[in-house]
Amino acid sequence: MKRVFDFWLAVFLSLILLLPIGIIALFVRWTSPGPALYWSDRVGQHNRIFRMPKFRSMRVETPAVATHLLPDPQACLTPMGAFLRKTSLDELPQLWNILKGDMSFVGPRPALYNQDDLIALRTHSGVDQLVPGLTGWAQINGRDELPIPEKVRLDAEYLKTYSFGLDLKILFLTAWRVLRRDGVTH
Repeated sequence: MKRVFDFWLAVFLSLILLLPIGIIALFVRWTSPGPALYWSDRVGQHNRIFRMPKFRSMRVETPAVATHLLPDPQACLTPMGAFLRKTSLDELPQLWNILKGDMSFVGPRPALYNQDDLIALRTHSGVDQLVPGLTGWAQINGRDELPIPEKVRLDAEYLKTYSFGLDLKILFLTAWRVLRRDGVTH
């Protein structure tokens, strides 16, 4: 049922958001050199690598590491980068991954391929069994503010208790947090 819900919600949102997605892509291209989308290698279900798009919020020459590992993340942002991140609009292209089945609307956020500590902790706790999500239990309980062990603890809690009702609650709370711009540090 989760996959069917994800697919049809992604189709619906893709159709509704097609024009805004196109406009955002144009603004990203106009305000900084480089492509509108940034594709990164991410770790999916069973630690399988997949390619995940985001609207590019960082300059082209920025290293492919977690934002908190950059010496000065603010200096790497494009003119639209801070806005895209604070509003989470940079995540809209991930509807593609949901349509393909690489991601779900709800699950642990996919790790970067080089976040070895996060991958190891998730594998140890069984979280790697889950399809990664656009949002998740950890995101509504702290987002960027949480240390990795706490994120994994919350992901493992979700693994033990997930249900369609919990997913709907997480989606609602995510929308609320995004509208309030809670927990965004970069």
